[in-house]
Amino acid sequence: MLEKLFAPKSVAVIGASRTPGKVGYDIVNNLVESGFAGTVIPVNPAGGDLLGLPVYTTLSKFPHSIDLVVIVLPAHLVCQAAKDAVAKKAGAVVVISAGFREIGEQGRKMEKELAGIVRTGGARLLGPNCLGLIDVANKLNASFAGRLPAQGTIAVFSQSGALCTAMLDMAAGRHLGLSKLVSIGNKADISEVDILKALARDEQTAVIVGYLEDISSGNQFVKAAEEASNAKPVIILKSGTTAAGQKAAASHTGVLAGAETAYGAAFKRSGVCRADTFEALYDFATAFAMQPVLTGNRILIITNAGGPGTMAADAVEKTGLQVAELDRNIATSLRGNLPAAASVGNPIDVLGDADPSRYVAALQAAQEDDAVDGILVLLTPQAMTKPAETARAIAENLDGKKPVLASFMGGSDVLPGRRELAAAGLPDYESPERAVAALKAMYDYGVWKKRPERLVTRFPVNRRRVERIISRRQRTNRLQLGEVKSKDILRAYGFHTMEGRLASSVDEAAEIARFIGFPVAMKVVSPNIIHKTDLGGVKLNLASSQEVEDAYELMMLRILRHVPDAIIEGIYVEKMADHGLEVIIGMTRDPQFGPMLMFGLGGIFVEVMKDVTFHLAPITEEEAIQMLKSTRSYAMLKGKRGSKQVDIHALAGALQRISQLTTDFPQIMELDINPLIVGEIGSDPVVADARMTFSPLPDSR
Repeated sequence: MLEKLFAPKSVAVIGASRTPGKVGYDIVNNLVESGFAGTVIPVNPAGGDLLGLPVYTTLSKFPHSIDLVVIVLPAHLVCQAAKDAVAKKAGAVVVISAGFREIGEQGRKMEKELAGIVRTGGARLLGPNCLGLIDVANKLNASFAGRLPAQGTIAVFSQSGALCTAMLDMAAGRHLGLSKLVSIGNKADISEVDILKALARDEQTAVIVGYLEDISSGNQFVKAAEEASNAKPVIILKSGTTAAGQKAAASHTGVLAGAETAYGAAFKRSGVCRADTFEALYDFATAFAMQPVLTGNRILIITNAGGPGTMAADAVEKTGLQVAELDRNIATSLRGNLPAAASVGNPIDVLGDADPSRYVAALQAAQEDDAVDGILVLLTPQAMTKPAETARAIAENLDGKKPVLASFMGGSDVLPGRRELAAAGLPDYESPERAVAALKAMYDYGVWKKRPERLVTRFPVNRRRVERIISRRQRTNRLQLGEVKSKDILRAYGFHTMEGRLASSVDEAAEIARFIGFPVAMKVVSPNIIHKTDLGGVKLNLASSQEVEDAYELMMLRILRHVPDAIIEGIYVEKMADHGLEVIIGMTRDPQFGPMLMFGLGGIFVEVMKDVTFHLAPITEEEAIQMLKSTRSYAMLKGKRGSKQVDIHALAGALQRISQLTTDFPQIMELDINPLIVGEIGSDPVVADARMTFSPLPDSR
């Protein structure tokens, strides 16, 4: 797909310069110095020669077609250069030049024209406003990023050219080899989606690392990232989130969600390991590139000091991994190789005077134990410590079956040991917490890889009923849907609601209550009133006609006092549901990624603790259950302190039905069911209150 970009036979540089330090010189110099085996064609109106190469005054003077053209010219000259490139049958064009979309409307127009020229010519465009690219296997350095890095298995792409150079420098400092480096710049054509697709199939790449500030197409990104993650680890640092669109004031889901949440949900769905910091980006990449996969969550810690061991154990527990229990027989055997004062629990404390042999004994025991999935080796510099010798001994005794990470803590005293670890390809981290974070990323990726096949259930529903309601509302531009009509839609999709009717007078309210049976709830219905409870517009557990009449009159009095201009459609009288656990489920439609489902417990759990979880629709039953499990309050669903367990599968089914509804109808922008009352196993969840927001018709103002 991008062969002419990564493996060209010829590269032209339009804007080549004879002045060292200028970008046009550095790119030609990098192509020559990297040992590129193809033809390099410098282009400059002055002609002459450059680094022993003939300089062509125009690209048209070169007698053959060209695979890759790199343009380094002032922005106003780039479009003509692109025309020259496609006239030479170029398969790919890299525009280093800045001065396009990033400077405003005029630049945006030029960028659109540039992309059109390249696309019409049958080529692909990288940039503009980028650093270029590097393909180590092909000895191609078509960038101004410095020397060609060592050959390795990590591919890097970045929306920031400056971070590309920082990544190159950090990789060199950690003795990490790279396979490719791509600066995607303004993404006028080639985007992160194209790069992910290419790197997923690249045999030279085992780990993909990326930095993004925005994502061009959410749905395409999720698909490409999932494809890539199925093949190899994908680690992304994402910054620069933007607002996720207009929020309906009524929507808990919309208030709690945002662009940051949407990206997190997209990464979780597609198997991307998200790095929160630049250091974590390479922490994770180092672990994935240098070590075998982590197949379980049981971690064994080896240390020469109690404090760091405790720090590591705390980090393991906090991240959701487990501190492994060493097999009793292996622990007994290990005790014979360590001093009596040493601890053979977990952490294994080999003591402050430990020589390399003690570390080796502990390492071998951990590698032999089937109850250990990953190993973390800690070393602190003490008077008797031999960091370099210990590092070499550890490296020489690795069996390669389990991931082993190290944290040699300190400064100058441990530097010799850290150098030995890097040379041996053993990941080393400045703190136990960073090492454990890398182990957690490896574990999460392993869990994602072992996920069951995604099978999205389709429920039998009444789509026509929903179509009529939405169409009528959009035609009349009444886009906020209150409880009564929202429940109509939800019933069409299989949700259970209590019997209820709309009353327009106090006598009618009492009559409805007697007909459906006490106790009842009463709620004001008005397009002008969103938070009904705050204005006294909700009354619960009314047990007689007199209570209904009194509540009706008091409710109307308060509403008219607080919102005198409100349009009151009536009072909804509804039979009270049985007691159960109150939860909230909802959806907000992200402009990039589409419908995001939300789940949380009601009350303080959502209002104060913000204990909610999100997932992109469509959702499977397994993913719905994982949503429930990922909340801190999941224990409440399972039954705690004498309470009975609620029907987990029924609740997961409710999330799946919302998923189906909101993927069937993209007109639904936001939806809240708050609360949904969930009962014991075998009972149907009951919608107690709901609201929705629709998008306007495309031609409405």
